[in-house]
Amino acid sequence: MTVAAPPPAAPPGLVARLHLSESPYGPSPLALAAAHEAVDATGTYPDPTRSAPARAVAELLGVAAEQVVVANGSDELVLLSALALGDRSRPGITTAGTFPGYRICLENVRRGCREVPLAGTRPGTAALADALADAGIAYVCNPHNPTGGALTRAEFDRLVDRSATTRTPLVVDEAYLDFAPPGTPGLLDYLDTGAPVVALRTFSKAHGLAGLRVGYAVGEAGAIARLRAVQGTMPFSVNRAAQAAAVASLADRGHLDRVRRANAAAREEFRAALAARGRRALPSVTNFLAVTVEDSAAAELLLERDHGILVRDAGRFGLPGHLRISVGRPGELARLLDALDAVAPVRGDRGPAPSGT
Repeated sequence: MTVAAPPPAAPPGLVARLHLSESPYGPSPLALAAAHEAVDATGTYPDPTRSAPARAVAELLGVAAEQVVVANGSDELVLLSALALGDRSRPGITTAGTFPGYRICLENVRRGCREVPLAGTRPGTAALADALADAGIAYVCNPHNPTGGALTRAEFDRLVDRSATTRTPLVVDEAYLDFAPPGTPGLLDYLDTGAPVVALRTFSKAHGLAGLRVGYAVGEAGAIARLRAVQGTMPFSVNRAAQAAAVASLADRGHLDRVRRANAAAREEFRAALAARGRRALPSVTNFLAVTVEDSAAAELLLERDHGILVRDAGRFGLPGHLRISVGRPGELARLLDALDAVAPVRGDRGPAPSGT
């Protein structure tokens, strides 16, 4: 079974969704079939223990079943970890300029959040490691959202060593790690260190199951047990179709491998097309590029209003001057490139000035 090239873009005038890092390749056909079959039993509740997807994850990763918990996307896991892990009398920490869900969850459970400044456009891991001693929990996104870069082995070593010393839980959001090249460091490399570490993964990105909302955490058994205990307040948060699709998607390794290869090629083609127009994008191992523009808020607005193209202003994450643009279908990206020249000309370009600003 092969992955076909992404279907052509929607006709001009229809919305192009390049703002949520959705996969243009879709889910595994096996996952789709499993989801459809599971819908036939909609009249009965799903398994509250999520045992089938948890076992499938554990077997694939070579970890114990008690080191895995499955949830309603990684968003639920961010909230559960904010509720359950670490010293709640101390604020949580995360890097500035990243996915705002960590801060939102920490503030809503009354823990508070301190943001450690970025080191340029990269997570400030040295400062984050130093801050662990006074924190109740720490979050870091790797590969980083919205820039797309990945931590080095030395940066990971520093963070995990400090987590082990301080006993401050370290939660690493690895939503985009499936797209990264082999050998990219991940938290699974550190599960035997004894540090209180947890990795968050999702089926929404490379697996193409964003609409079903399913993700999982894998980590130190004590931390996972606490997540499961708090999750007991919402036992049916992962529906039957999502559980079935997750199991089937994990089994179809060929689909995932082909998506990875196709995405890597498309990402570099997109980067080259940007460069040909004098545009710069940050280094990325994900399925999006952070593209530099002078006024990212205005560009986001004008692309949607005047061209029907949705992108994400990274200023919403605390990184103004960049648009996070999904590596979508070729036709959509070609349309985006032309529209971007109209609403945010490269400095020195003779194109029209942005309208409405």
